[in-house]
Amino acid sequence: MIRAVVTTGIYCVARCPARPKPANVRRYATPSEARAAGFRACRRCRPDEAEVELTLAHSGPLDAAGLIAFLGRRAVPGVEELTAGAYRRSLRLPGGPGVAELRAAGEGVRARLWLADPADREAAVERCRTLLGLDADPSAAEEALGDDPLIGPLVRAAPGRRVPGHADAHELAFRAVLGQQVTLAGAASAAGRLTAAHGEPLDVPFGGVTHLFPAAQALADADISDWPMPRRRREALRGLAAALASGSVELDGVAALPGIGPWTASYIAMRALRDPDAFLPTDAGVRRALEALGRDGSPRSAERESAAWRPHRAVAVQHLWAAAA
Repeated sequence: MIRAVVTTGIYCVARCPARPKPANVRRYATPSEARAAGFRACRRCRPDEAEVELTLAHSGPLDAAGLIAFLGRRAVPGVEELTAGAYRRSLRLPGGPGVAELRAAGEGVRARLWLADPADREAAVERCRTLLGLDADPSAAEEALGDDPLIGPLVRAAPGRRVPGHADAHELAFRAVLGQQVTLAGAASAAGRLTAAHGEPLDVPFGGVTHLFPAAQALADADISDWPMPRRRREALRGLAAALASGSVELDGVAALPGIGPWTASYIAMRALRDPDAFLPTDAGVRRALEALGRDGSPRSAERESAAWRPHRAVAVQHLWAAAA
């Protein structure tokens, strides 16, 4: 519903923070109706940009609901939320911030976009596609893993499960550091506090999505003394931020930085660098899943088991994580 104000000649969406007197408000079904009545768009909430809606094409089978659930379990307060089956998150785009809402629709994904700059539409769509891994076809991995005596039943039970990507590679790397040796909830909470302190607030919040995740330069310049994490993790995060902000290190070289362990490097390789064979033998979820399947979940045993899944171990990890969840 579009709300137009006769005293200002402006129309906006209901979530706009402006609060005109009810007597001055006229309501229209669409922005075009409001424009036809002589009103112009609000520059604050940009109502014309809240009507971008599209279905995202994908290659091969797609477990859309599984992807949405995966992202929702890891949602960072202020940056992401899962509400009524829809996943929402902020996007850092060339022309300004945006918000994307992604919802499973049958075997596909329906996207709604709110953009500060309409010219960012294609960039926003590309971020959503990368986040969901829509350009990867999981058919080859399913064919290779479907007959495996250990995880074959998991693969056959969830066709279309694929490796999620990222909406921002630097953000994914920072969140990987925050996820070292903590629970999903603990990592999300720590990332939410960093966002509240150093992220950029949106001019118009959308539900629980209120900020952009902090940029590398913002974290590199921040006072780390009160960050809610052990000292070594604070220093690792700060070092990573400084390296990425300066461009002295690319993501494929972060393993050489202090405090970046094998789990973190492998997680970044899997989701940010799209390495199809990335594997995390020390991961707690991998261990629990293997033990539930009656196998030894120790890192050495997990590495040995995973040899049969090459070169599709990243997809295997997704099936193990889903089983552990």
